Amino acid sequence: MREALNLESGLNDGICVPIVVILLGLAVGSRIEGGTAGHVFWVVVEEIGIGLIVGLALTWLTIQMLRFAERQGWIGEHWVEIPIVALAAACFAAAQAAGGSGFIACFVGGLLLSGLGERHKEELLRGAEHMGEALALLTWVVFGGIVVARMIDRVTWEAVIYAVLSLTVIRMLPVFLCLIGTRTSTADKLFIGWFGPRGLATIVFAILVLDAKLPGNDTIMLAAGWTVLLSVIAHGVTANPLVKMIGARREDPASSI
Repeated sequence: MREALNLESGLNDGICVPIVVILLGLAVGSRIEGGTAGHVFWVVVEEIGIGLIVGLALTWLTIQMLRFAERQGWIGEHWVEIPIVALAAACFAAAQAAGGSGFIACFVGGLLLSGLGERHKEELLRGAEHMGEALALLTWVVFGGIVVARMIDRVTWEAVIYAVLSLTVIRMLPVFLCLIGTRTSTADKLFIGWFGPRGLATIVFAILVLDAKLPGNDTIMLAAGWTVLLSVIAHGVTANPLVKMIGARREDPASSI
């Protein structure tokens, strides 16, 4: 279950980016009379294509530079964690400046880094992991200190109901259906379906929609904000008890659900 959730967490966001980009292009294109299909096609080519090219090109170039620098003995022990952080920033900035998707560029670049080899990856990715955790913490501080305060004053029952459905039926039912036919027990299916926290990815996708200046932006942001807020509370409170319950059930050979 841990591997399944880790795999989903690592791949889900990158896979969803093209889908969000296509649907966003369709929504924007629908406002352009007679230009919907052409606009969507251009958005797909521009956002995904440029992001893909930038991610592949910059990552390949970085790998070559790192290998050359290592052979020359130019990389010091205390600087080995910097290149990947710089690569992520460069992929995002270059793709956005060229009119593509910075998120796709970073995702593709991360996939290509598998060519570095296990020893190099562990050393180089350590800095990216620490920087990512620091930036994620900063994002949560901003979300908790600014966004939540504004959402409280604008709460609607529709947004709260959607948030509850998003964390339960909308998430858990598809996961349960996807696991039919596997040897996963009913309890494990429900466990995997429940632990799909809505966090940074939801915030990022909401910002993408907000930047498009579509009608109903306030409703979308409110629904996304409440989904994230309820996820933080619900998944945070239930994580340890449910993990302990699953662990205890697995230690008891007589128990099966």
